[in-house]
Amino acid sequence: MRRRNRIKKQWIVLIFLAVVIGLGIIYNTVNDKRSLTKIEGLIKDTGLFVNKIVYSPIKLVKKKIVENREKQEMYDKYQELKNKSNNYDLLEAKKEELEFQLKEMQKILNLNNTLNKESYLNATVINRNVGIWYDTITIDKGSKNGIKVDMPVIVNEGLIGKITKVSNFNSAVKLLTSDEITDKISVKIKNNNDYILGLLVNYDLSNKVFIVEGIDQNTDIKEGSVVTTTGLGDYFPSGIIVGKVKQVRTDNFDLAKIVEVKSDVDFNKINYVTVLKREVIEE
Repeated sequence: MRRRNRIKKQWIVLIFLAVVIGLGIIYNTVNDKRSLTKIEGLIKDTGLFVNKIVYSPIKLVKKKIVENREKQEMYDKYQELKNKSNNYDLLEAKKEELEFQLKEMQKILNLNNTLNKESYLNATVINRNVGIWYDTITIDKGSKNGIKVDMPVIVNEGLIGKITKVSNFNSAVKLLTSDEITDKISVKIKNNNDYILGLLVNYDLSNKVFIVEGIDQNTDIKEGSVVTTTGLGDYFPSGIIVGKVKQVRTDNFDLAKIVEVKSDVDFNKINYVTVLKREVIEE
């Protein structure tokens, strides 16, 4: 047994020496600058061929690993930039929304400066149904805050509607743009130093204008004239702005004029409102 182990070890040493000597010969042959014999040339070519066969797959695998690593790094950088871009868009959207709300609150403050402190109550819109967008809004003030049915509701640009339902902590506001407004609103149109009276009967949603009727055919009305409430026969105090005359036309019988009034209120963007408690707007 010991003899066999000794012979085995001797063979291993001989093989190792043969490999070392072979590699040494190949190295000297490859790096030698002198002219090579045919045998040396064959050995050199064989060594280079073997080197190419052995190392080519290794180089290819290494190259693919490097390429995949670079692609992964590029993808990670792309994802990072994409996330930063999304965060930037989100922050920009929040910034725009805050700026819009700030402008709306500033308008309410400007309006408050023209009113007596005891004559109004500011409120925030807390609900608006998409299905009845131009019909009703809900505000965060109710009977506990002194809100009552039929109180007019305005924004800085003008009249928007009136209170129709009240609970303890919120109220429903029927907008002037609603199809369910049945009460005609008495309005007056500024005409030089005089006023022309008429009735606001409905809202033309397609053209986004209020329709004012009951005006004599022979009356001359200029476009751009200011239209306000009269305070006669309805719940709205006198002097609340409704809008400006956009167009004047005659009815189907050529007996009276129909006035289209364009409001400055953006009924799509109502976030803050003011409820009037009593007649406070001066002429």
